[in-house]
Amino acid sequence: MDQIQHKFIDVGGLKLHAADAGSGPNVVLFLHGFPEIWYTWRYQMIALANAGFRAIAPDYRGYGLSDVPPEPEKASYADLITDLLGILDALGLTKVFLIAKDFGARPAYLFAIFHPERVLGVITMGVPHIPPGGGAFHKYLPEGFYISRWQEPGRAEADFGRFDAKTVVKKVYILFSRSEIPIAEENQEVMDMVDPSTPLPPWFTEEDLAEYGALYEKSGFQTALQVPYRSFNEDLNIADPKVKVPALLIMGGKDYLLKFPGIEDYIKSGRVKEFVPDLEITFLHEGTHFVHEQLPDEVNQLILSFLRIHV
Repeated sequence: MDQIQHKFIDVGGLKLHAADAGSGPNVVLFLHGFPEIWYTWRYQMIALANAGFRAIAPDYRGYGLSDVPPEPEKASYADLITDLLGILDALGLTKVFLIAKDFGARPAYLFAIFHPERVLGVITMGVPHIPPGGGAFHKYLPEGFYISRWQEPGRAEADFGRFDAKTVVKKVYILFSRSEIPIAEENQEVMDMVDPSTPLPPWFTEEDLAEYGALYEKSGFQTALQVPYRSFNEDLNIADPKVKVPALLIMGGKDYLLKFPGIEDYIKSGRVKEFVPDLEITFLHEGTHFVHEQLPDEVNQLILSFLRIHV
């Protein structure tokens, strides 16, 4: 971890935190999901730096060490796209690879759609490119579906607020590392789906949890609930949802997202390639939603193979 340096980048009046490792002209920008933060990419950043790449992992606005925007309840995916462009411009980066996990796939693909001249390729884990209007899963799942619950103003705040930040992260990590979609009973809160005695996944240490807990203790969860969960229906005026840069999708075979209505067929049938024509898809059989932390060696090899082809 000593290889990773930390800096703050002024973008639109906000100081955005970014971890930075390695050097050289070939740059990879990492985009985290939830309940993740820059730290989720620790294994990938070091592996890429050792292989001659520069690896940069920012915290989104309102996450971790980055400033909380003045009105976090109005944060949007459009803001994330603007922030990404601002980071590239501030660091003098002409073109980069984007590597994203979970909901980070959306800003990664959107950035590639709006600014293809700045993107060499996109790698996502856990989430494929889903075009606008294709993610209304709550219509087909019970009321206790975690996304539906977290979209309801005030409910997640009250649920999370009963615990410290580290406990919230622990519970979400446990829920999201299972192979079933987190769906609470009618009179049960999402946080109560995890028994306090449940151990962490074996690949996620108490030291890792402490890092996450400290970062979310600083930022809180207000912006994290707004983006992604309360911003899915944002209209970004996309004329053509097709991604025209090379892409790689890495999916864990035990990722709960594959249980979302229609998602597994969308990926395995190849329909996803209608929107990402130059897409390679790889499944890691034992992988969960956190495949990059669970199986870092395998994921790092897949990443490096893709980068070396398209650099």
